[in-house]
Amino acid sequence: MADFIRVIGAGLAGCEAAWQIAERGINVKLYEMKPGKYTPAHHYPAFAELVCSNSLRADGLENAVGLLKEEMRRLGSLIMQCADKTRIPAGGALAVDRVKFSEAVTDAVKSHARIEIINEEVTKIEDDAMTIVATGPLTSESLSQYIGKLLGRDYLYFFDAAAPIVTLESIDMSKAFRASRYNKGTDDYINCPMEKEQYEEFWKQLVEAETAELKGPDAEIVFEGCMPVETMAKRGKDTLRFGPMKPVGLINPATGREPYAVVQLRQDNSEGTLYNMVGFQTRLKWPEQKRVFHMIPGLENAEFVRYGVMHRNTYINSPGLLDWSYRLIRRPNIYFAGQITGVEGYVESAASGLVAGINAALRFSGGEGFRFPPITALGALARYISDANIRNFQPMNINFGLIDPLDIRVRDKRQKNLMISERSLKFIDSVRSTIGLS
Repeated sequence: MADFIRVIGAGLAGCEAAWQIAERGINVKLYEMKPGKYTPAHHYPAFAELVCSNSLRADGLENAVGLLKEEMRRLGSLIMQCADKTRIPAGGALAVDRVKFSEAVTDAVKSHARIEIINEEVTKIEDDAMTIVATGPLTSESLSQYIGKLLGRDYLYFFDAAAPIVTLESIDMSKAFRASRYNKGTDDYINCPMEKEQYEEFWKQLVEAETAELKGPDAEIVFEGCMPVETMAKRGKDTLRFGPMKPVGLINPATGREPYAVVQLRQDNSEGTLYNMVGFQTRLKWPEQKRVFHMIPGLENAEFVRYGVMHRNTYINSPGLLDWSYRLIRRPNIYFAGQITGVEGYVESAASGLVAGINAALRFSGGEGFRFPPITALGALARYISDANIRNFQPMNINFGLIDPLDIRVRDKRQKNLMISERSLKFIDSVRSTIGLS
């Protein structure tokens, strides 16, 4: 076996895995096919590119993803270090300047003495080295075919969607207003209010708008957590008003009351010049996006610097294939990490890379792997993707439902979640030395 560990893919999971290995004194060869070749959704040459949203979601310990991020911080996560360094205002969420975040990750990885970058496409997995496959939900066709043969099972897949981005200066602030829901946190969101008649006409145009054609028999498979706005709208006239256009907790200063519906915009870069249309991931054709979204009050003359796009995301049927360390059961020198495993979300992807990287390093050095228990968010996520009893496996974000409950009953939900988080972090702090941290 080679004297290095190979990591394929320099997304969030691959960079995190490479960092965890290298920090334990082991050489890493990190393969990345950019800039020679790009996936349909990637355009930037740096590592750890964010393409769907700049938000790494809620940051409080009463939220499961907030707990997951804090666990990662305490375990020396590169992704969390770079995210905290490049964060931008987003109320109670952790959001980053996407370009600066990617540059920070890239600089850290490239400057590490133990990591060698190899810019070429990998089309098969060699047996000469321990390998972590972190090629993401847009794995190249040639490697996808190889992995499919290796696993002996058909791939599952879904289509993921990205929301449009507009310039701040093109938003009509005489119609839009800044506020956070229930005045919680700072007023980091721009809100475009709609009255009933405006909403109903917008809804009608949205559901009738022409969408980009998706090929293949599974073209309508969509992950619930990132559903196109027009698909959601077709489920009922009021579906959006209970989803991304929910007006509850927002008071329009022009009227002194809640609007009938609202479109929220979230800051997308540290300069505050770009704003993302929250929940408006879409597969509408670009001219249709311009026509329909210009109906939104305040966005009549909005300049779109990126229209919404939709792309195929591929993931393996992990239960029964991978173990709790994201290791391939039938080929124990191979690990998988990131969204290709069926974890959903940027944070979860990086978390799987952290777990896979730690375990690959421990075993490479002759030790045993370390199993994070399901009282932690890291362990609960790993348990979910490796649970062979799951028959209808679907991508999953971390949530408290995956984490082992408390031994006592606590009625207050927020307090219960905080107690679960405190229990987890106490354990994480107690095992740092076990997994090679000082």
